Amino acid sequence: MGILSPSEAKPEAFWCTPTETLLQSLSSQRGGLAEAAAKDRLARLGPNLTQPSQSRSILKKIVHRILNPLVAILITAAAISGLSGDIGSFVIILLVIGMSLTLDIVQEHRAEQTAEALRQSVAIQADVVRDGVIVSLPVSELVPGDVVHLRTGDLVPADGVALEVHELQVNEALMTGEPFPASKTTAPCSATLPAEASNALFAGTSVVSGTAVMLIVETGHRTRFGMIAAELATNAPPTALETGVNRLGVLILRLTLFLTLFVLLAHLAAHRPAMEAFLFALALAVGLTPELLPMIMTVTLAKGAQRMAVRQVIVKRLSAIHDLGAMDTLCVDKTGTLTEAKITLAAHVDPAGQTSERVLELARLNSAFQTGVRSPLDDALLMAAGAPGGWERIAECPFDFQRRCLSVLVSHGSERCLIVKGAPESILARTATVEIEGQSRQLDAEQRAKLDGLQEGYARDGFRLLAVAIRPMPRDQATICMEDEAGLTLIGFCAFADPPKCDAREAIKNLASLGVTVKLISGDHAAVVTHVAQAVGLPARHVMTGDQIAGLTDRALAARVGHVDLFARVDPDQKRRIIAALRHRGHVVGFMGDGVNDAPAIHTAHVGISVAGATEVARAAADIILLAPDLSVLGSGVREGRRTFANILKYVRMGTSSNFGNMLSMALASVVLPFLPLLPLQILLNNLLYDLSEVGIPFDEVDAEEVARPQLWDMAEILRFTLVMGTVSSLFDATTFVILLKVFHVDATQFHTGWFLESIATQILVIFLIRSHRLPWHGSRPDRVLVISSLGALAAAIVLTLGPSGPMLGFIGLPPALLATIALITLAYLAAAEAAKRIVLKSRRKRARKFKWSEM
Repeated sequence: MGILSPSEAKPEAFWCTPTETLLQSLSSQRGGLAEAAAKDRLARLGPNLTQPSQSRSILKKIVHRILNPLVAILITAAAISGLSGDIGSFVIILLVIGMSLTLDIVQEHRAEQTAEALRQSVAIQADVVRDGVIVSLPVSELVPGDVVHLRTGDLVPADGVALEVHELQVNEALMTGEPFPASKTTAPCSATLPAEASNALFAGTSVVSGTAVMLIVETGHRTRFGMIAAELATNAPPTALETGVNRLGVLILRLTLFLTLFVLLAHLAAHRPAMEAFLFALALAVGLTPELLPMIMTVTLAKGAQRMAVRQVIVKRLSAIHDLGAMDTLCVDKTGTLTEAKITLAAHVDPAGQTSERVLELARLNSAFQTGVRSPLDDALLMAAGAPGGWERIAECPFDFQRRCLSVLVSHGSERCLIVKGAPESILARTATVEIEGQSRQLDAEQRAKLDGLQEGYARDGFRLLAVAIRPMPRDQATICMEDEAGLTLIGFCAFADPPKCDAREAIKNLASLGVTVKLISGDHAAVVTHVAQAVGLPARHVMTGDQIAGLTDRALAARVGHVDLFARVDPDQKRRIIAALRHRGHVVGFMGDGVNDAPAIHTAHVGISVAGATEVARAAADIILLAPDLSVLGSGVREGRRTFANILKYVRMGTSSNFGNMLSMALASVVLPFLPLLPLQILLNNLLYDLSEVGIPFDEVDAEEVARPQLWDMAEILRFTLVMGTVSSLFDATTFVILLKVFHVDATQFHTGWFLESIATQILVIFLIRSHRLPWHGSRPDRVLVISSLGALAAAIVLTLGPSGPMLGFIGLPPALLATIALITLAYLAAAEAAKRIVLKSRRKRARKFKWSEM
């Protein structure tokens, strides 16, 4: 029988196979593999390595961004400009695209380098039995069938089963989410969940006490750790920003095709020169594309990343800033995220449930005088206070997993007693009486029922209990044995907890005020998860367990997931399924976790969040890494994301509506006028000056209501805004045409000059209206950079048009009366635009009030 392949023995069930059968299957003995057999197996199966999500090459990053429809449209516009001889536009568009891609890739590369600096060291050597001799080898050379010796502090190098154990306790929090150490045995196990596999050891977990000899069954990508890492190597689902920009690109493409084809066909039908019509249609196509949108987005996101870096937050992927703002559902792991992942003593009570210092004193004595490796529970007891003085250790009966308790014989003056500490069920099986208020009472059925109720209450609240009992011993007794652990008197219980982080409740309250629903997803028991949720202020009305999820299809899970508050006893793949189900329901989902078991969910979420102290694979999967254990920064990040999106949306609204309005005016005018309303060069100059006026948008402030609720890309609203504002712009353009031709009787050159001035002035100045949903004097004040860029671009347009360079660009000076008329038209347009804006946004607010984020 050869090595067990994944198809022959699933990794999640290898612990169910009898140990001797595994040894035979792996052609191994307790004395280890032969060196030659190990080398052959290493050559066939590969090294024991897992590569958690390698960063993409520069070329792949560039290709990924170029495939974005909006960038593809801009590249096409650049190509058309170059082929038509407009080298200036060709160079400008390519420079904009190049600068945007460079900023984006440099930011991502810097974040990856910072994240790489956080990589924690891992065990590089393991004590392996080869040819019957223990040798130290790199963990990468381990193969299935190897026998490895483990001691306190070692990382488990691969998946396998325990052959021998001595007081072995393993920290599996990174895999299961359970903060308390798991006790391991060599006894056969039929558990279906890894968290319940008492004889299994998993790669990436660590030995906190005791020693063991393990048989390696799976290595490398076949381990549970490796399978999670391999899943992260797959392409992540599209982000909310990518989805929105793709849809925007499709919208702009449709508008561009409609207008350019309309103009081209109309000119050809009117028997206009074909080449002139073609060049004019191409200029319209280029004019409709918001060339600076990629740069505006990148600069806006980069500014957000800089502001978050000040708060010790690494943004690995710029679009995560936007997704954090669009997020309406945040799923969080429990251990290490909402809790401290540190075991603390929560209570010490007598059998009646009353606080008892005597219980704590005896428990500390037991922990202080034991000679074996102390568990985290012992450390928590001793941190509460030092062991009482005046006591002397006489003897000890060490802990073992059959008894599940530990005894020490101590003396104080002439008093000598046995102190026993261990699992409640083990202690109660050896107990004859209980001590309540200094009085000894028989442990009868009634008292036992009360003790059972006390234990169930603490378990329901998420506490781990240790029972403490004593037995008076003869003054001359100097040794103890297991037989002495009988006829005990129960003194009480010590309750331990993994406490919530001090800022968890306030952070969750802050997120709720921002319209973000928080759901708790954990591998821990339902009672523990419920207790933690209540402690941090999360609703706990509906709980779903991993067993229930396992019985649901993806469609059925998606139908129920929105109404569930807490998810308990779930495995890594079920966490991923929950996130995918929420995405399927239309939510923008974030996930915050720090363990290996969280990595698939982090990878699947729109925005994955981890912390500096998280596992390497979790940090590699994350988009955002918190360097400080401060959950309140999440609220700040959400606000920053919404501010970023609000500024991006300003440019989108401005660019699409203004460009559409101007291009629509030119398209219609070109059909009825005996000359082109603007020359192709003038169209591109208008577009360039307008774009330059908007470079201050990333620095602009936003209204409070813009960050109060999650914001999403609403293509219907953008299209409506574009059509309404574009139509208003075209109406005033038509008014300008009539005044220029019928009142002032201008020629073609004067027409070009007059309309260019009216067009650029209305486009630039309307930003001070559109940037806020409120009246201009009631909303947030525009940033100084935006004021300078906008008014500076307007001044440049006036100088280029009416200055010495005017004739070279096809312009000519205009009489003062005409200039004054253009100024009045501009003011009238701004008043009309403000009214139209309020009508469009009012209908938007009405739809928003009907929209419930929880029902997406």
